[in-house]
Amino acid sequence: MNFREDFLQLVWKYQYFDKKNLRTCDGQNLDIIQVGFHNLSEGPDFRDSIIILDGITLHGHVEVHKLASEWKQHAHGGDPAYNSVVLHVVWENDKEVLRNDGTPLPTLELKGKIYLHIWRNYEQLLDYKADLPCAHALKSVPEIIRFSALEKSLVERLQEKSGLILDILTQTKGDWEETAYRWLFTCFGFKTNSQPMAELAVKVPYKILQKHRNQLPALEAILLGQAGLLPAESDEPYVQHLIKEYDFYQKKYGWESPLLRQHWTFMGVRPSNFPSLRIAQLASILSNPPGLFQAVMEDSRDFSAFKKLLQVKPGDYWQYHFNFGKPSEKQASKGISGTVLELLILNFVIPLWFAYGRYFEQREWQERCFDLLQEIPAENNYIIRRFLESGWPVQNGFDSQGMIGLYKNYCQPKKCLQCKIAQSLIKSESK
Repeated sequence: MNFREDFLQLVWKYQYFDKKNLRTCDGQNLDIIQVGFHNLSEGPDFRDSIIILDGITLHGHVEVHKLASEWKQHAHGGDPAYNSVVLHVVWENDKEVLRNDGTPLPTLELKGKIYLHIWRNYEQLLDYKADLPCAHALKSVPEIIRFSALEKSLVERLQEKSGLILDILTQTKGDWEETAYRWLFTCFGFKTNSQPMAELAVKVPYKILQKHRNQLPALEAILLGQAGLLPAESDEPYVQHLIKEYDFYQKKYGWESPLLRQHWTFMGVRPSNFPSLRIAQLASILSNPPGLFQAVMEDSRDFSAFKKLLQVKPGDYWQYHFNFGKPSEKQASKGISGTVLELLILNFVIPLWFAYGRYFEQREWQERCFDLLQEIPAENNYIIRRFLESGWPVQNGFDSQGMIGLYKNYCQPKKCLQCKIAQSLIKSESK
């Protein structure tokens, strides 16, 4: 039989095997009182289990392997975390395992005991060679199970992103204004330029930009200068003005080491996503009152409000320039596109709300995230299309973000048996 170790973990977790007259490999009568809590981090696979061996109740942990000999291969004998293992669950007991005191470790062999329909479903319904292992069977999964898996993966995705925000909050010593500002820059870099954008935000503190909030050219000069994207000289009057402005502020604030142009990626990036244009758009957003954090957390509650906050036009120069130099033949920017706006709400606003609620333990912020996600149209990328092709419709941002989380955290790393969908498929047809 070809299977992964996590299949045996699932079998133990849900007891998908014949438990009549159970005995350990050394002949002791075995009763399972509590299977334990599945441990997905380091240490034994199941914690706080309870079993009865020949009438003696034992409290401890359970470790699962395909072969008993893997206990030694994984060096569990020398790891104190495994001293409290009371049962070794294996497919095949190919080698006796001894405790540190020389006594045999109680071992349960599952070979020949697992229910046949569980085997059949595992082999037929999960194709680990496919990018979406359950694609061909996804339609058969009850909608309530799919929704539950979707919600779980969405929350995990928001926890992951909010964790990054809380890390920034630590770096800023609890300054939510500065944290929101840095997170906005990180998101504005999208995948290609997120790192240099994050570095730029650190180089130019939000408090400095607030002093010049009503001076859009000053904001552009400071940000583009510190980004290392201003040319040394130019024939264009506006660019000449920016160069002079930056030279003034650089001396005023004592900035010595701006980023370099080579920090930024232009090659292979669409002109509308050039970092120079994105920074100009950021300057326009930051030039509008009120403060960024107040606008995101207090003054904006729905999609239309965020559209007003984020979908602003950059300065006149950037209407027909993607970068410094030759003007574009077509209009470069009328403002942030609807698609980009939706991505910013998904990646900037919602994780910030979630992080805030998580930090202050206010669950209503999580509910607010879910409400806003249902207002946002679903994303359209290769992950979402893959689920659509498998017969799973997507309605809004709640669905698409959940699907992305499912794909990246379960499908791609083949952690199917930790997913409620695969668990449902394996359990099905058991009647």
